[in-house]
Order: sequence, then C-alpha cells, then structure tokens
Amino acid sequence: MLDIRRLHMLKTVAARGSITAAAQSLGLSVGAVSQQLAALRHDVGVDLLRRDGRTVALTEAGRVLLGHADRILAAVDEAECAVAAIKGTVGTTATLAALPSTAARIVAPALAALGADHPQLAVTCLITDQAQLRELTLGTVDVVLGQHYHHLPEATPKDIAVSPLLDDPLLVVTADDGVAGKSDERPVCLRQLATHHLVLPPATTDCGQAILHACHQAGFTPTTRYVSADIAAQLALARSGLATALVPRTAIDPATPGIRTAPIEGHPIQRLLFAATRHTETTNPTTAAIIAALRTAARVRTSVAWLSPRQPKDSTASADGPAAPLDG
Repeated sequence: MLDIRRLHMLKTVAARGSITAAAQSLGLSVGAVSQQLAALRHDVGVDLLRRDGRTVALTEAGRVLLGHADRILAAVDEAECAVAAIKGTVGTTATLAALPSTAARIVAPALAALGADHPQLAVTCLITDQAQLRELTLGTVDVVLGQHYHHLPEATPKDIAVSPLLDDPLLVVTADDGVAGKSDERPVCLRQLATHHLVLPPATTDCGQAILHACHQAGFTPTTRYVSADIAAQLALARSGLATALVPRTAIDPATPGIRTAPIEGHPIQRLLFAATRHTETTNPTTAAIIAALRTAARVRTSVAWLSPRQPKDSTASADGPAAPLDG
C-alpha cells in the first residue's frame, strides 16, 4: 500500500525542484527524504525521479503517480475537513501566509481577535510575498492572505478556493508639512506624475507591473529614481520630498506624519485582497474562523483608518478624510 507521507514528499520534490529544497521545506534532513523516496520507488517498482542538471525531474511514471497523489492528498484533506465539521470546533493549530503590506492593518488585528475568540488556536504567521498559493497547494500553509492586481489575468491554481476581502487602491504619496495622515480628496491624474521622480517596487513584482502598466496606459514611461519593494522605504523617500510613491492604502498608517495622500483619478490602480484555502466540499471550522477574522479586520480598517485624527470614529465623514490639496 502506498504511504501518504511519501506521496506528499514526491509532490514537494516535484514542486521545489530538488531533494534539498524539499527537505528544507518539510523540516527534514536530505537523507530522510531520500530514504523515503527510495522506499516509494521500491513500492512501485520503477524510477520516479531523474537527474536534470542540478535539479531533479519526474519520470513518466513519476508524473502519472503524482497525478494520482494529488487526488489522494485532496481526498485526505477532504476527509479531515469533514471530521472537523462534525466536531464543529475550531482546531488548535493553523498556518497563515500574508503579504508584508497587510501585516499591520489587517493581519495583526485579525490575529488579536482570533486569540480572544479562540484562545486554543495557535496561528503560525508567515509574512512573505513569495509564491504563497504554491505553498497552499503543497499544504505548507492553511490560509493565504494574497493579492491580485486588476490588470493581470486571473491565475488561481485549481483546487484553490478564494474569498474576496476588499479592493485596495494605490494612493499617491508625497511630502507634506508634518500633519499626520493628511489626505487630499481631490484625485490626481496619473499623467501628472510624468514629471515626478518616483519610487517604485521592482518591475518583477505584481505591484511594480501594475504601476508600469497604468503609466503606459496613461501615455508615459515613469521616471523611476528609486526602486524598492520596502513600503517603509518608499514612504521615507516620499516624506523627505525625494520622490513620489504609489502605495496600497492598507499599507499606510494614517497617523504617519509628514506625508500627504491622494487617490488616482479615472482608472485607479488597485489590488484585490483575498483569503485563499484549499478547496474542499466541507467547510473547515478552523480556516473559516481565520477568514472571518481577516474579513472583519479588513472591513473595520477600511471604514475607520482614514478618518482625520481629529474626527471621532463614529463620524459619518468620508473614509478618505478631509480635503487637503496635493500641491499645497
């Protein structure tokens, strides 16, 4: 009988490209993984992997077995969810992968709420922008707080369930006179930024691609003076007056002094923030609780985060705050 753990190792090696990388991912030694794969090869009686330079690749038999392994592992996941649903209780452990730009405004309050509502649940949180959905399909994480920029085609892997959380527009960030969280309710035409020195994320990132695409659509190539994926660095350069930044709204603390923010006119650049899990027919109470906490945090943060520091939170004023012209 095939060993489920060995099938999972085969899937991990195929995804990582090497036994060493798979071992690191699984928290095992290279020798332990090699031994288990050798045992799996003995079970089926045919080679499953072959050397391909510095990496390994699946043989034809390996590809066939991996296809079955995907279905077997999905069935095991489904069975675990079904039992958890019958129990009807939130579990004790889970792993969440989230983008750095969501950590302060969404992840932290969500985890705090989970700790209060489900104190038995210990959530391990991985703050990373690297291939989160792949980690989800490999079972390394249970929930992903991810993003999708609207100009990009949908690329959600099969067997992944996505729950939209909120649309998160990029704001134009410039230096201000030191008033915390000052915002300009007048939208800025993206074409105005053609003469600005910009700080942008690398063009290899989703955000960088989205900004470049929008600028080209507006008829210009941006003058990129600084390149950084670090939002804190982007805001520091904007605050110093050295550059103009384009930053997702949820990544900006509205109490930050020395910056001014304004929305983009016409066709905003925005991302969809979503929570993703492995698709199962039965809802898992643990992942459902995490998604509910993320959704609540997203809703609360977008409804109150951009009130003026002088406004009470129950004010009916616009969530984008009071007017302040971008050019002074």
